[in-house]
Amino acid sequence: MAALWCMSVLLGAIVASHYESVEASILRYNPTWESLDSRPLPQWYDDAKFGIFIHWGVFSVPSFGSEWFWNSWKDKKLSQYVDFMKKNYPPGFTYQDFAHDFTAEFYNPDEWAEIFQSSGAKYVVLTSKHHEGYTLWPSKTAFSWNAVDVGPHRDLLGELSHSIQAKTDLKFGIYHSLYEWFNPLYLQDKENNFTTQLFVKQKTIPELYELVQNYHPDIIWSDGEWEATDEYWTSKEFIAWLYNDSPVKDTVVVNDRWGKGDVGKHGDYYTYSDRYNPGVLQPHKWENCMTIDKESWGFRRNARLSDYLTMKELVQTLAETVSCGGNLLMNVGPTKDGVIDPIYEERLRGMGAWLKINGEAIYSSRPWTYQNDTLTSGVWYTKSGSNDVSTVVYAIVLNWPILGNLKLRSPQLVKESTITLLGYSQDLQWVSRDGIQVQLPDKAAVASELAWVLKITNVTN
Repeated sequence: MAALWCMSVLLGAIVASHYESVEASILRYNPTWESLDSRPLPQWYDDAKFGIFIHWGVFSVPSFGSEWFWNSWKDKKLSQYVDFMKKNYPPGFTYQDFAHDFTAEFYNPDEWAEIFQSSGAKYVVLTSKHHEGYTLWPSKTAFSWNAVDVGPHRDLLGELSHSIQAKTDLKFGIYHSLYEWFNPLYLQDKENNFTTQLFVKQKTIPELYELVQNYHPDIIWSDGEWEATDEYWTSKEFIAWLYNDSPVKDTVVVNDRWGKGDVGKHGDYYTYSDRYNPGVLQPHKWENCMTIDKESWGFRRNARLSDYLTMKELVQTLAETVSCGGNLLMNVGPTKDGVIDPIYEERLRGMGAWLKINGEAIYSSRPWTYQNDTLTSGVWYTKSGSNDVSTVVYAIVLNWPILGNLKLRSPQLVKESTITLLGYSQDLQWVSRDGIQVQLPDKAAVASELAWVLKITNVTN
């Protein structure tokens, strides 16, 4: 009897092991877009809603024009860049010479981590390498053109990833440019109409594996893909490894910039274009990557106050983006010294203060039936992502109405419905009349100073 029982247990274990191996094989992804696109989006990303982008590199030294300084000066030969160099630098000065002044002497990754945490963001994405090819980590394929060999002589990326992962609850992500403007290997592949892959095999793909294996990022934000197909970049093969076998296979998310023609078609989430903000609900998860400085992603010494988006504009962009199913990735550009300029810090902490009061309308929310109100402009809706029996809808009101009387057409309510204002302790009075009319309290008694959120329960549509 005991022998039969043992044999039964053994047979059960063999069967269980068989089904586990079958299940594992089913869950593996092939290097095809059909297979890769079938992977469910990790829930954390959809719940996060708000992240911080950081553009930092050698372009932070001239800090003039934009992060495309080298290309604008040497390739496009735009007059303002050529004149800037003639007026301020000696003949024969090269872009590589800027790297010696990329000192980062005031860089304190713990301080950065604290500022990003205070912003209310849930993830951070750092430029590991922009199109200039300079890496912020000691890349094995970027000899003498990385932050350890020349410049600050520090693993800038590694230090920030450690601070973010050890001292905050934020996810850490990495931006990486597939191409490099002036890399001879890339230019040779381009000259060969991308029939050769010297650059991909010796530079780009080894870098991506190195970044993932050494720093365990939860986001790979790819860029610089547009000149060649994903076949040249071998993107699908890398993503299949990322999803199947990498140390972050269960949590990592990737964007849609993996080859010519892939944008808005393939990836965990779509970016479409920089500063993409459609104003209508999108059928696929997307991200609005945008800049506080309206003119540049990198730091600019000659920026004016009017070049920076105001707090009202930033909160409006967040409301519009999340209402339409997107995440907001808001960019800051640190100085060559490693300082997050006070105006950036003020905007980041301002976002955090607003989210501390109104975050329940943003985090883990879902798009509602309507994205914005059809009667009163400047009102954007989200709904609770919880499984409440009754629908909870949030109305983000960008403009305080005259005499505090707010008219909304979209929500249909019943007698049991309630309306509260986040940051205010008492229920609000409302009546059904061509939609609903809500009487807001004295503005001075409300915690929020801009963009006020109504929480509406028992919404019937």
